[in-house]
Order: sequence, then C-alpha cells, then structure tokens
Amino acid sequence: MSEPLITTRRRFLQTTAAAAAAVAAAPNVLRGATPEDDPVRVGHIGTGTKGWRLIQETGASNSAHVVAVCDVYKPHMQRGVKAANSDDLKTYTDYHDLLDDDRVEAVVIATPDHWHEQMVIDAVKAGKAVYCEKGLTMSVDAAKRIRAAVKKADAVFQLGHQGRALPAYEAAGKRIRAGEIGPVTLIKTGRYFNGSDERPPWRWYGNYSNYNRPDPKQVIADLDWEKWLGPAPSIDFNERHFWHWRCYWPYGTGQAGDLLSHELDQVQCTLGWGIPETCSCIGHNAYFHDDRQTPDTWLATYTFEDENCSLTFEGCMNSRRQQPPEYVGKNGRVMFNTIGQSASRFHVYGDGPAYPHMRRGELEPRYSYDPKQGPRWPSHMNDFLGCVRTGERPRCHIDEAFIEAITYLMSVVSYREKRQVRWNAETEEIV
Repeated sequence: MSEPLITTRRRFLQTTAAAAAAVAAAPNVLRGATPEDDPVRVGHIGTGTKGWRLIQETGASNSAHVVAVCDVYKPHMQRGVKAANSDDLKTYTDYHDLLDDDRVEAVVIATPDHWHEQMVIDAVKAGKAVYCEKGLTMSVDAAKRIRAAVKKADAVFQLGHQGRALPAYEAAGKRIRAGEIGPVTLIKTGRYFNGSDERPPWRWYGNYSNYNRPDPKQVIADLDWEKWLGPAPSIDFNERHFWHWRCYWPYGTGQAGDLLSHELDQVQCTLGWGIPETCSCIGHNAYFHDDRQTPDTWLATYTFEDENCSLTFEGCMNSRRQQPPEYVGKNGRVMFNTIGQSASRFHVYGDGPAYPHMRRGELEPRYSYDPKQGPRWPSHMNDFLGCVRTGERPRCHIDEAFIEAITYLMSVVSYREKRQVRWNAETEEIV
C-alpha cells in the first residue's frame, strides 16, 4: 500500500520512526525464490474456528506446504490434518515441539488470545516467521513485549486482518486525502449480529454458527484442558469457557479484540492516522444474560485530535442492521458497502439532506469504486507467504499490529475504569 500524505507534526514523526524501523529491520539477504517455486513450509498452531479456515487456505495454496499441525483437542486436530492436504505431516499437542521441528519455516497462530503473546515470542525466538490472528494480545505491556521480540529476531510478522488485501481501502484514502469530500470530522463504524436465546452470538461449537453441542464427556476425553488453559487462571474444566471463550475476560477482550479491531484497522488502512489520542467506552449485556462476562453492547468513541476528527464504533448483538465504515466530510461522504474487514466497494456522495422526505428521490453517488477496475492484490495469507521468501514487510506488520492492539485496548481500559482514557505516545501508556 502507498503511504498516506502526512499533514501534522505527530504523523510526520510517527512515519519517520516507522520508516527508520523498517530500514533497520531489513534482512541482510533476501531469498530469490517465490513461494510458488519453493512453497513455504508452514506449521499451524490451533485449528479451531478460525484456525480451521486458515489451514484450509494454506492446505489448498500452491505457495504453502503444511508440514505440522498442533492442537490440544483431538477432533480439531483431525480436521486440521485432513485440511492440510499433506503427505508428510507431523502432529503435535505441545506447540514447543512444533517449534522444534526444523522443517517448519513459518507458523500460523490461531489460538485464543490469551496464548498469543507467549506463542509469538517463542516462535520468533525459534527463528520462525509468524502469522498471528487478531487481536494481537490483552495488555499494553504484552504488546510491547511482542513488538520487541519480533524486531529483535528480525522476523517476518503478519497480523490476521484479511481486509488489508482489499484495494478499496487505499483507493478511498487517496480520494479523502485529495479533499474530495472536504475535511473529515466524523468516522462511523460498527458491527451488528442479531442472535437469539437458542442461537446466541459467540456460543457456537467449533465453527461459526454451528450450534450442535458435542457430548461434554467426550470433549473432556479428547481435550488436554490444562494445556488449553496455559497462562489463564487454573479452573476445573468448563465447556462454556472452552467453546465460547470470547465471552470471558481471561481469554480475550470481547468485542474489542474481535470486532472493533477489524473496523478500526480498516480506518487505519484508509487514512493511516495511527493510534487515536482519546477513547471513551461503555458496554453492558443488554440482551444476553447467560453468564457471559464480555458485553453484548460495546459503544466506543475515539478522537484524533491532530486531525480534528472523532470516530464511533457501535457494537450490538441484538440487530441485523450494519454500519459499514462511513467517512463524513464537510462536502460529502465516503460510504463502504459492508463491514470493514470485507468492504470491497465504496461510493462517494455529495452532502445532502439527512432524511428521505427532505429530498426528491435517493441521492446518487458522484463516484463508485468498482474492484474489477482496480488492482488485484494477493490474499492476506499469500502476502505473508511472499514476504517469508523476500524478507519484505507484510501489510499488517508488527508496527501496524501494535497500533491495532493499543487502539482496541484503549476501549477496554475505558470500559473497565469507567472514564475517558488517553494514549501517551512518549511513554507508550494508556493514561
């Protein structure tokens, strides 16, 4: 992606520092082969809901050769083995053993978030390239430790925001920076899901929207519960925590790391403004009173003070209405076609009346982006695999991952402490 135009001193300093870090991190020798000629030997850690989809992708890719799979739950391991499409596959139940496998060049980490920090640090110390699912981690200190380890190891690192493979973000950013809709003072984002008491959000079993509950006794027999818990507090087996871990604070950050992170990463891709200065967030379980700890309603407001712009995120699990990314300028709006991680099209509208009855007919866009007429980029995974061979930085490299983590963690701290929080860029602390 091309770099956005920087108009403020803070953005200039951030960009200069990032550029210096990129030069410092450049490898001494770049491998000449392409992944198609020399497929990257990949090990997968975690083949649960998202991990299964990722191993299906690498198992079908000409750019990857899956040589190892690790999971602590037997049925997930079995389906991962099948999806790997490999005749020389090794299986592990301890990820350290996978990292000791000399054949593995790159690892794909798709575990609950509470495992990300240790697994990433151990992987880069073992000399592996890393593709890690979002959200990056659960605390600012952990994000700093991950960043330091990746940079010290000079490792290729990609965070799993697949929307970065969509050229529409960059195309919209160019038009916004060119002043096409005037100064942008408000950005609206959100995620909605209308679950029911019988099919509540995040309560699926091993795959999105799968509500067929496995026999708990068989789950216990097939699962190494202690290994799954790892650094989380030790408790007796709890099937709801295992299957529905996003509902509980010890294993993740709820809507912040799962959904808000996607939408605000789309904003970062489009405008490149970095970490917002302030955040205010409220949340509560408005509909689902089922023992979940993380809220079903998550409302966060951010400010980019240098840009004179505010941003809102609406998270609601009691409605199907969506809030695609919308950039509101003095002279018009840029509106995307769907949620941030999948937004492949956008329309540019001039400013107009707010309500249909105040105008004649629907407002027509003055420009519409058609992805068929734009560039074709490799998938997010193929971007990573290519960089393993060239030594270049993937689109969601560690500095971008750090921005993602701090941004959503600001909402978590604000929610928990019931106050507005601020990012101190000099000390790198949420205050």
